[in-house]
Amino acid sequence: MEMITPSSNTQSNAQGSFGATLQQARKTKQVSLEEAAAELFILKRHLEALESENFAELPQAAFARGFAINYAKYLGLDSAKIASSFDAAYPSELKAKSVNNTDTPLQPMGTLQRDTHNRIRFNPLLIIGVIGLIILAVFLFRMVSNASKENSQEPVSTVEDVSAIEQAQGAAISNDASDIGASGSALNLGAASADTAFLNVKLTDDAVVSITDASGNSLISGSQTAGDYDLTGVPPFSVQIDNIDNVSLMLNQETVVLDTYATDKQATFELVP
Repeated sequence: MEMITPSSNTQSNAQGSFGATLQQARKTKQVSLEEAAAELFILKRHLEALESENFAELPQAAFARGFAINYAKYLGLDSAKIASSFDAAYPSELKAKSVNNTDTPLQPMGTLQRDTHNRIRFNPLLIIGVIGLIILAVFLFRMVSNASKENSQEPVSTVEDVSAIEQAQGAAISNDASDIGASGSALNLGAASADTAFLNVKLTDDAVVSITDASGNSLISGSQTAGDYDLTGVPPFSVQIDNIDNVSLMLNQETVVLDTYATDKQATFELVP
């Protein structure tokens, strides 16, 4: 398809109505909203909200602004003018709400602890193993006692019985352990509902990472230090990363290729399982 660049008059209108400029450029380029959404990895309803300047249907201001810039670049428009028009048109009350939206039940889990020498950490597998050994010891004691009462003159041999019991007990412990998630906490997985998803963010150096879920909850925001961050939220997720070289991202234990979404080592996109 031949690339048709919007006229200078169209671009000059971006300061007044960036949404109309985006829509006109898309129609000039003969691209549907579905095609643009697939290329940009942005939901169709968010592209529609940008074109109609329906800010209430967009995610937080930082993510919505990034969507507008990426959309403008895709359509061959001046992204700086589109960003300026977006900033001018964005309602001040929504900006204040976006900045103050810190009351969220979802917080980063598994954040790297810098001083753990004086903290007591319990291993759930060790606790399960101790409980299993106690149960096994009680069972063996009762079995030996009953056998002695029934026939005190016959030697009691429990080697084979013990082996079978140990195997069964070991299998039970193994099955229980398999139910525990990668973070080592069965409580975390039990608390997650069926419509949530799990993210793992690994930083090799300091970077700015912001992730918001579909409910508008900020899972992680701002400058982060090197380490692993386990997050839980409702997809789709709005993701913004300032330096993808320092960051790796996994969704439900599947690697997300950040280079696919990157522009000048920065990435702003929506992530859907």
